[in-house]
Amino acid sequence: MLTRAQAHEFDERGFLVLPRLLSPEQVDPLRRAALELVDAFDIDHHRTVFSTKDGDAGRDDYFFASAQGVGCFLEEDALDAAGALRCDKRQAINKIGHAMHDLVPAFREFCRLPAFIELLRDIGYRTPVLWQTMYIFKQPRIGGEVRWHQDATYLATEPNSDAGVQPRVTGMWVAIEDAHRGNGCLWVQPGGHRSPLRERFEVDWEHRRGTLRRLDDTPWPSLDRAEAVEVPAGSLVMFHDHLPHFSSQNTSESSRHAFTMHVAEQGASWSASNWLQRPRLGDFVL
Repeated sequence: MLTRAQAHEFDERGFLVLPRLLSPEQVDPLRRAALELVDAFDIDHHRTVFSTKDGDAGRDDYFFASAQGVGCFLEEDALDAAGALRCDKRQAINKIGHAMHDLVPAFREFCRLPAFIELLRDIGYRTPVLWQTMYIFKQPRIGGEVRWHQDATYLATEPNSDAGVQPRVTGMWVAIEDAHRGNGCLWVQPGGHRSPLRERFEVDWEHRRGTLRRLDDTPWPSLDRAEAVEVPAGSLVMFHDHLPHFSSQNTSESSRHAFTMHVAEQGASWSASNWLQRPRLGDFVL
């Protein structure tokens, strides 16, 4: 599917944009399935807020359990000081994750589209395994900022010399709706995947507590060294796990729905300190 020039661009820039790769008939079922999950969500029992402004200190048991389940996480501005909702429940959810591909039929079917398998083969995967999925709402007016980060901070693989597998996680970000500067599109640092890994999120499972550990003092890029990834609905963005990227707060009147998948090579050694652990779910091989 990828031309030689596109594969080279991915290697050189650390990301690749494929505009309108997917049709409305392919992405619209995801929106419907996501809203059904929100409607069924009991917000009175789980009010876990997802924010990246607290150094990931707010990760709790509900978040850790979502590695093997389907959890809904609130926008930080969805609750007032007393913990009551400030908006309709459908407008309050930041994201849903993280085993949707295992447990929700619409997402399972979507993740097995042949286009994804072809793309991963074209960038060198032999047996890609899908580890994590998220549906991100980026709600109008209150959709929170996601700070500069690298995916390898949260999804760490290690070399497995016995299996001949190198550590790598690849993200595939699908625009369910148009994404632009006004509603909080992705920003990336072209070529930044060659920069050091700056942080690692590690979980002490005995005390069930996560810590964001600084590894390298390389600063995050300034906006003049970043590129806005403005894409129409149905577009796919693939990115390297060391690529710095962020998205700003959405202060517009339009949402910016997206769906993300993260894959690693089967046989890669998954770090025991990763927050994402899936002992009760089998490999989702693409």
